[in-house]
Amino acid sequence: MSNTRAQAHELIDRLPETQLAGLVQFLETIVDPVAGVLAGAPLDDEEESEEERAAAVEAAGWLERNGGKGIPHAEAMRRLGLE
Repeated sequence: MSNTRAQAHELIDRLPETQLAGLVQFLETIVDPVAGVLAGAPLDDEEESEEERAAAVEAAGWLERNGGKGIPHAEAMRRLGLE
């Protein structure tokens, strides 16, 4: 292990528990900045339209009528003519 890495580990070990979560978030943004942005992004910033709500209700009903099972990927591709 490099001296710098060992020093980082030593400093982390000395941190109080209350600061570890913040450090982890900071390190995640350095290692994977896109993941950091996505983690803080809202799930959806647009309101759901009536059409989308109706489609979700229809899909939920379809799943319920079919025992909670969806369509296997290969079957969906075949039905769409994309085999």
